[in-house]
Amino acid sequence: MSGPQYDPLPLHLDHRDDIPYNVPHSPGMPPSGLHTPEAEPFELHGDDLGALRPRFMGQALNDGGPEPRASYASSGHSLPLSNDNQSSVYGLNPTGQATRDTAYYSMQYRDDPHDADFNGSTPNVGMYKDELQSTPYLSEKREAYLPPKARSKRRMWVLGGVVVGVVAIVAIVVAVYFTVVKPHSNKDTVSGGASKGGSKGSSSSTSSSSSPQNTGKPAVQAAVTGGDGSTVTMEDGTTFIYQNSFGGYWYWDENDPFNNGARAQSWSPALNETFQYGVDKIRGVNIGGWLTTEPFIVPALYEPYVNSSNPAVDEWTLSQNMAADTANGGMQQLVNHYETFVTEKDFAEIAGAGLNWVRVSVPFWAIETRSGEPFLPKTCWQYFLKAVQWARKYGLRINLDLHALPGSQNGWNHSGRLGSINLLNGPMGLANAQRALDYIRVLAEFISQPEYKDVVAMFGVTNEPQAPVFGQENLARYYMQAYDIVRTASGIGEGNGPFISFHEGFMGLSAWAGYYPNSDRTSLDIHQYLCFSGQSAAGYDQRATDPCTAWASVQNDSMSAYGFTIAAEFSNALNDCGLWVNGVNLGARYEGNYPGGPWPVIGSCDPWTDYSQWNDTMKQGIQQFALASMDALQNYFFWTWKIGNSSVTGKVESPVWSYQLGLQEGWMPKDPRAAVGTCGNTDPWVGPLQSWQTGGAGAGQIPATFTSSYAWPPTSISGGGAATLLPTYTQTGPIPTLPVPTFTESSGSTANAGSGWENTADNSGMAVPIPTCSYLDPWVGSAAPPSPLCSSAAKRGIPVPPPIITSAP
Repeated sequence: MSGPQYDPLPLHLDHRDDIPYNVPHSPGMPPSGLHTPEAEPFELHGDDLGALRPRFMGQALNDGGPEPRASYASSGHSLPLSNDNQSSVYGLNPTGQATRDTAYYSMQYRDDPHDADFNGSTPNVGMYKDELQSTPYLSEKREAYLPPKARSKRRMWVLGGVVVGVVAIVAIVVAVYFTVVKPHSNKDTVSGGASKGGSKGSSSSTSSSSSPQNTGKPAVQAAVTGGDGSTVTMEDGTTFIYQNSFGGYWYWDENDPFNNGARAQSWSPALNETFQYGVDKIRGVNIGGWLTTEPFIVPALYEPYVNSSNPAVDEWTLSQNMAADTANGGMQQLVNHYETFVTEKDFAEIAGAGLNWVRVSVPFWAIETRSGEPFLPKTCWQYFLKAVQWARKYGLRINLDLHALPGSQNGWNHSGRLGSINLLNGPMGLANAQRALDYIRVLAEFISQPEYKDVVAMFGVTNEPQAPVFGQENLARYYMQAYDIVRTASGIGEGNGPFISFHEGFMGLSAWAGYYPNSDRTSLDIHQYLCFSGQSAAGYDQRATDPCTAWASVQNDSMSAYGFTIAAEFSNALNDCGLWVNGVNLGARYEGNYPGGPWPVIGSCDPWTDYSQWNDTMKQGIQQFALASMDALQNYFFWTWKIGNSSVTGKVESPVWSYQLGLQEGWMPKDPRAAVGTCGNTDPWVGPLQSWQTGGAGAGQIPATFTSSYAWPPTSISGGGAATLLPTYTQTGPIPTLPVPTFTESSGSTANAGSGWENTADNSGMAVPIPTCSYLDPWVGSAAPPSPLCSSAAKRGIPVPPPIITSAP
């Protein structure tokens, strides 16, 4: 029996829901290719099989079905299932695709039953309830291939068995072909990675120059990509099974290490596609406590030293204790922490959890330290480079967060040193700000390189600066200078360097309405917590809608009044219970023993921290609170991905702060999209943003009246006085360019990883002391400026006072 030979389906695919599937691609958008279920040389037709060349209902999709099936989301954002004519198997076989950045959208079956983010559709009934269920595609295939009535039952049983056997064999062969053979063959044509050394502003889909040359040696047939259920091989040779039920797929090829073809989920743009801020949602999580340690996140690092003569309460004192503890490895203990606390598997799990961004906290000592600073210098930068590699592999975008700055920007332990605020405050406030701006410049130059800009897509220039202490005007001046520095490194316009994120400095979002008009890709960041204010015994069942009431309308208003607004931190905590959440041995407001009281005793923290005793009602209440928070904040990063075990109790002592633990124990949503509509917001903010806010027309044309009003440097510094009377640095020091990673290809050659510095015209020196001027210790706190400020016999340094506790906001 023979049948008609069907042609490939002439569809054009775009990753955005709002673009029809039969129109030409947007400029700069890589085509997804034409799909057919057949891939030479594995043909399925022929008289001997007694079956048609299968189309898997492709013709119905083109002619009879108005929408792509949800499971077809791997080639773009999905639309809801409308009828069974739209076969789930259609997306299995992406033949005819010539480019690596699009060739793996549909290499295996992925179901996407709940994609109402942009089209406002209702989730598929029966497919999405409390959590995703397994796909019914096999039964749909059986219905699509019912035997003709004219055939005998015996013949149909025989043919059916043959067809099922052949289909099973072909499915295996096709999967191997598209995960092993096809990726490698595409590798030598066009790469989806960033251009090495290409011109600024070049598309992220520019051909990679790091592709190996033909050496005449046989190609190594190794899988370089995979989806749900595929085997991932890590750098050390160990493997694990990738779990991602959302259509995401990883990509890593040692011969093309800057390929950006990976996708976190079907609804999230791949790294070589445009992320539409204000339309595409940021659903992110923080990688806190890793490269900038915090006692409550990694208590086991601190617990050996909390009772020493110099208790470890921040990374400053932790470093001092570790350096002296040579018997236990000294500072190697911190390196061991970098190696083990966060690994590649964490990034794979984050993508599999339905999250598409990570915010990675980095301290200034990733670049350098200066005299008297005990931090381990430069080492954590090597692990940030690993984070970039892992994020690239799993399709995650990074918000680089400069978390700890010279002198401390807020006086809290996560700024590096608990105690006084010395950034934009006190006699060294201006000099420390100069130094901080230099570090912003070094980081901006690195991440603006074409090899990194599509992965490190956002830059939070300063975490939680204390504007109530040093004033919003001076913070605005500092931000204006940081903006100029980042854009000098990257250039103006979409695709040139990162989005710049400004924390609101505890002034509130409304205080920044109208700031930085026409600035190129800037965003406003707020950290929303309900746990550090007044304490209450009310449980999650009574406070499930608190995030909606407190945050939703404020976030909406800021999206209109300022522009793109994110919540780079929030948690599930209702109170300040948890080991060292407030700081080492500082107690809790909830129990009435936090400094600065009196605090009324609400109760014991034990029921809030012993998650082994939580019942399903408690877990469902936390999950509902998380969903309300996500819906209210719209674009967010949960704080934080993981909390380490206490070495004393052997378990997590601040459980509601851990996204990973919440997934494992059942109080975090398995699909963050389930949050949409939780708050019942009848008037949510709807994009897109104005053109200049996303790098389009008018971007970067900030009015001169604004720039002159917020010119750098400030005229005076809080706690210090007139800027002309304070120590400042001179821009004549050597530039500490950050090192790039090394990738050795199978041919033995080294891939081009950039120079570490994007704008070669940006060559002014670093801020360093003037030899004839006097300086206080950068962490001095309150003190009088040197007098005379500069002379031929100037001396530097005075003793640093003991730390004081800066109250939480």
